[in-house]
Amino acid sequence: MKARKDIVKAGTKTGATLGGIVFLFFGLIPGFYFGSYGAMTVLKYLMGGPVEPTVGVRIFAAMGIVLGIASLAAVSIVVGSIAGTTIGFLAKAASEKAEVQETSAAEGKAR
Repeated sequence: MKARKDIVKAGTKTGATLGGIVFLFFGLIPGFYFGSYGAMTVLKYLMGGPVEPTVGVRIFAAMGIVLGIASLAAVSIVVGSIAGTTIGFLAKAASEKAEVQETSAAEGKAR
């Protein structure tokens, strides 16, 4: 019984790890882009028009970049964990089905 729970936990951890790796390869640049774009869009609406490249604007853009990267990393890891957990549950169900079939076959041969 404990081994079946370990299958699901291993799937979750593996999925989170793969989600993090996928983020590093495919999510870092989009996180940078969308974070900076979002920050500049917010500033444009707050200032009422185009913004000058002052120190405050640059700091706000840097905070937006960090927020965009962190948000995309969190989404990648959570989606990877969900996928891994789903695969773990499927593996658990497959192993239970195989156990039931083996038990049925053994009972059939015993008769």
